[in-house]
Amino acid sequence: MPEYIPLELPENPRLAQNIIHFARALRRAGLPVGPGRVIDAIRAVEAAGFTEKRDFYWTLHACFVTRPEHRATFSQLFRLYWRDPRYLEHMMSLMLPSVRGVQEERAADAAEKRAAQALLDDNLPDMPEPEGGQREEEISIEVDASQTISTDEKLRSLDFEQMSLEEVAEAKRIIASLELPVKPIKSRRGKASTHGRQADWRRTIRGAMRQGGELQKLALKEPRPRWPNLVVLCDISGSMSQYSRMVLHFLHAVANQKGAGWAKVHAFTFGTRLTNITRHLATRDVDAALKAAGAEAQDWEGGTRIGECLHSFNRDWSRRVMGQGAVVLLITDGLDRDPEGDLEKEMQRLHLSSRRLIWLNPLLRWDGFAPKATGIKKMLPHVDSFRASHSIQSLADLAEAISRPDDLGEKARLMAMINE
Repeated sequence: MPEYIPLELPENPRLAQNIIHFARALRRAGLPVGPGRVIDAIRAVEAAGFTEKRDFYWTLHACFVTRPEHRATFSQLFRLYWRDPRYLEHMMSLMLPSVRGVQEERAADAAEKRAAQALLDDNLPDMPEPEGGQREEEISIEVDASQTISTDEKLRSLDFEQMSLEEVAEAKRIIASLELPVKPIKSRRGKASTHGRQADWRRTIRGAMRQGGELQKLALKEPRPRWPNLVVLCDISGSMSQYSRMVLHFLHAVANQKGAGWAKVHAFTFGTRLTNITRHLATRDVDAALKAAGAEAQDWEGGTRIGECLHSFNRDWSRRVMGQGAVVLLITDGLDRDPEGDLEKEMQRLHLSSRRLIWLNPLLRWDGFAPKATGIKKMLPHVDSFRASHSIQSLADLAEAISRPDDLGEKARLMAMINE
């Protein structure tokens, strides 16, 4: 066990109390911050000093941040708690967007709303009192939301990136109940049917053999229905992190639904390399399944090499999982950072191997979205449907895209913009 040098603190250590309160807000926002890290942070600040804000930021960052996905939350909490002189008004404007005049009207940045809610949560202890023991008079704000849109309906249209911790938990509960039905495919094999349109000569001859060779009845058959496989390729790069987590929750629900219609659900993640996480989705507990999938996918929140990852899939996995008319869901923003990969060729091969190729892109949530990126221009011509994937409603609408072969989503409109 490490031994710490005794730390001399003033009789009324106001900075230490603020660091403790800041650590509790981080824990409420989802960071694994315990008492040991709080002690380390206080001692680290004492050793590094409190003269430069930049040094103070990175000192606390080194003590409290252990995973890449926690950086955004820590950054927003630090800005609101330590650096913004009007952080309380700023947070209230985030929590109550209907109140105007506090700040400019804009959407919250990534993790900003979760950071604000972590600081304003009622379960947190009180802020350290100012010198003198006097506190400002508390103001109670009551909001009448009786005439506003229902919580469930509002949550369905809310962007995953803008959700608070409670909203994310509620969204996961709703996503777990979503279904993704698919219509069966008519196979070449037939089954007996009294109303079939094809003659079943094998059964007809067998019936005649029982009657001494006399043909008394013509047996009929109809095509036997079968269900396709669902193959999902999910981008887990830094720009897709929050959306990927919600999509994987959705895929876990689809993979574990009995009678949903899919023969089998195959799932792959990609960033800088391709990872097969199909076996992890078979775990009934969603948290255990995603934890195991995240542990195997070492490139989580890394770079993006779409062309190289699609090449790996087409070479190693296409013949194994794409048989029998598989439907492919490609979840990515299309921002390829690999100039050496032949993205257009690999997309064309993937399209030809699948029954339907549906591209889900969270960037479609922006009204002014245009296919300007080179990767998007190369990928878009080789998909059957192009749809958004930024909210619960967009995932629910996916069932319509799969059940309707003529559904193009936004592909026709964006292709017209490319050809102009």
